[in-house]
Amino acid sequence: MPSDTRARIQAVARELFVEQGVRNTSLRQISDRLGITKPALYYHFASRDDLVRSIVQPLIDDHDKFVTTRAPGDPRELLDDYFEMIWRHRQVLVMVIRELATLGQLELADRMFDWRRRLVALLFGADLTQEQRIRATVALGGMSDCAVEYADLPIEEVKPTAVQAAAAALGL
Repeated sequence: MPSDTRARIQAVARELFVEQGVRNTSLRQISDRLGITKPALYYHFASRDDLVRSIVQPLIDDHDKFVTTRAPGDPRELLDDYFEMIWRHRQVLVMVIRELATLGQLELADRMFDWRRRLVALLFGADLTQEQRIRATVALGGMSDCAVEYADLPIEEVKPTAVQAAAAALGL
């Protein structure tokens, strides 16, 4: 379990990374905002890259778990659960999208495409038409975009419309 200081560092860093971008945020800014020394920050994280990885890792873990443990079932329920999962990580998604270099550093791009392929298979099975693939790309990408674009709104205002629009894009 992470220490309280480690969790506070991650929270402040995530906030600054979303506001300013990863590259424009120094460890000094993070330590200053927390009121701790830079060496104290280094005690918990060896580098800024280490700190970024620690912030993005829960997103990776949850996506991996979602696509590997879900069984095919009700597509609307899957969309609903998927939206809730990405919503929990919306700040990290904002951070990653605003700082696309993060995708390369953490090799996220290939993982994200793999997650999407697995989700599409959960929605439609293994044998897909080109139309189903395109619809699924629009639906899942649109849901992710909603989590990023409307990250400051309450989930209750975003989720119903996002899931309904994704279901419509999928022809459900």
